[in-house]
Amino acid sequence: MTIHSVLVANRGEIARRVFRTARALGLSTVAVYSDADADSPHVTEADTAVRLPGAAPADTYLRADLLVQAALDAGADAIHPGYGFLSENADFARAVLAAGLTWIGPAPEVIAQMGSKIESKRLLAAVGVPVLSEVDNVTEQDLPVLIKASAGGGGRGMRVVRDLADLDAELQAARSEALSAFGDATVFCEPYLETGHHIEVQIMADQHGTVWAVGERECSIQRRHQKVVEEAPSPLVERTDGMRDKLFAAAKAAAEAVGYTGAGTVEFLADESGRFYFLEMNTRLQVEHPVTELTTGLDLVALQISVAEGASLPAEPPPSHGHAIEVRLYAEDPANDWRPQTGTLHRFEIPADGIRVDSGVETGSVVGVHYDPMLAKVIAWAPDRATAARILAGALTRSRLHGVKTNRDLLVQVLRHEAFRDGATDTAFLTRHDLTASLLDKDTEALAALAAALADAEANRAAARVLGRLPSGWRNVVSQPQVKVIGDHEVRYRIGRDGLTTDGVDLVEATPNLVRLAVNGVVRRFDVARTPGWSFVDTPTGSVAFEVPDRFPDPAARTPAGSLLAQMPGTVVRVAAAAGDRVAAGQVLLWLEAMKMEHRVVAPVTGVVAELPVGAGDQVEVGRVLAVVRADEPVEGT
Repeated sequence: MTIHSVLVANRGEIARRVFRTARALGLSTVAVYSDADADSPHVTEADTAVRLPGAAPADTYLRADLLVQAALDAGADAIHPGYGFLSENADFARAVLAAGLTWIGPAPEVIAQMGSKIESKRLLAAVGVPVLSEVDNVTEQDLPVLIKASAGGGGRGMRVVRDLADLDAELQAARSEALSAFGDATVFCEPYLETGHHIEVQIMADQHGTVWAVGERECSIQRRHQKVVEEAPSPLVERTDGMRDKLFAAAKAAAEAVGYTGAGTVEFLADESGRFYFLEMNTRLQVEHPVTELTTGLDLVALQISVAEGASLPAEPPPSHGHAIEVRLYAEDPANDWRPQTGTLHRFEIPADGIRVDSGVETGSVVGVHYDPMLAKVIAWAPDRATAARILAGALTRSRLHGVKTNRDLLVQVLRHEAFRDGATDTAFLTRHDLTASLLDKDTEALAALAAALADAEANRAAARVLGRLPSGWRNVVSQPQVKVIGDHEVRYRIGRDGLTTDGVDLVEATPNLVRLAVNGVVRRFDVARTPGWSFVDTPTGSVAFEVPDRFPDPAARTPAGSLLAQMPGTVVRVAAAAGDRVAAGQVLLWLEAMKMEHRVVAPVTGVVAELPVGAGDQVEVGRVLAVVRADEPVEGT
């Protein structure tokens, strides 16, 4: 069969990625979108777009009937599932085929076998691949265990349990996340290995019996069981004799055991000696597929489409060359328990020189609460690993990301870390190394605050209708320096006839958007941008966002002491306390679901719940008071 038009049953960067190849092949493209995604770049880039009414995944991207009907209404003759949502749902694949459409993926029966982590383990064990066994009835001797969602991936529905008393609550949370993300609440437990290497093999198979093991990737640097940095080839495999051949043999055995077709990934957990255990098989394209494309020269999406049309693969895949590294740029705060962030991206610019960017957002995009907080994948290729890491770190450092806090600084520090350079990249990397600090040291941040103040003054001069040509804060008789609060900094300076007066800093140039300061003869550049309430400063060594307080705050906007405010929009899913209850510091008061994950809201101090104005099912916005906890009064004499 020949494909003419393809609908991507997904959103964001993966939809844009598939559209890019589809256009190159001369195919027309169809997007689907929820109400929350109405202005998303993937919608405007498609030739045709079909609305899925609602915002929650359960009402939109997880509705197989709506997706199939959208394809029929738009005249598409094929559906590409992307990854996540229904990409590994056998019933969805069956519905696509039953409607007379081409399914760009493996057969539904194969998805059912390998898409279930439980069934795929049993199958692979039968053909001799080592696996981590399930734990059916967890006891103290089994701890720690890892709860995993049987369907889907990406860290959703995964919980580590170290205390048997936590098991039931964590099972409930895992089931809830899995149902929200994949439409299937099935979970299971397996032994949890504190450290290891996450190694995966990309496979590609046609309908005529040819199976490729295209190359391996290492995805060991993770947070919350979600991958953060991926690379090809794997440093562990590179230094372990014979490991690549064994991995490829196991991956091909998995594909051949079920008659696999299309693109897929076989994932393993390995130790330092090179021993490995099968984890799961993803019957779809992976988020990290670009590193394989850059090291092989293949277009995996084009191959998926070709295989779906019935074409044959060559007998052997092309050889790999060089090294590629991908990082996932998330809207999150690593220093605050990786809390997802929402808001408007006032500026989203990543240098293009030698860099591939697969992004679901652009300047002006709104990062909402309904979906994964990943903004983009940023990928670099070079002849060797050290050069790829250096190129990628440099591009991230020079990026301008305004409006939403991201993990950019952490990614740069990972890429520059000595342990990363040495290839010591097991799954405990981010536990062992605290890399949540800013790239800017305190002295540079203080200079950035000064630059923000000077740029703000220049912007005020440019907008002034009267005496705008006078220097900022001009006085014939000098009385005191100007004082501005920029973030946590109180900036003091004066501009007189002799220029800027402040400790050891000379002003070279100041405009509303650019400030150049000389410190001990070294001229440093600060690019400044402003939005209401914020000032963003970019430097060659890092960036910083300063909150600029309102000079005339509204007293009615103040919140009671002890208030716990919603840090992101979301839904209250469960409440574990009530007004009047005594609570201990760290005790969970309620759970807030946002970005397909549940977040615990805990008492900051020991005391009494004075107010708890929300209940299960309530939708809350950023800044909403979730609870007020009054701390116990100290006892006299203590």
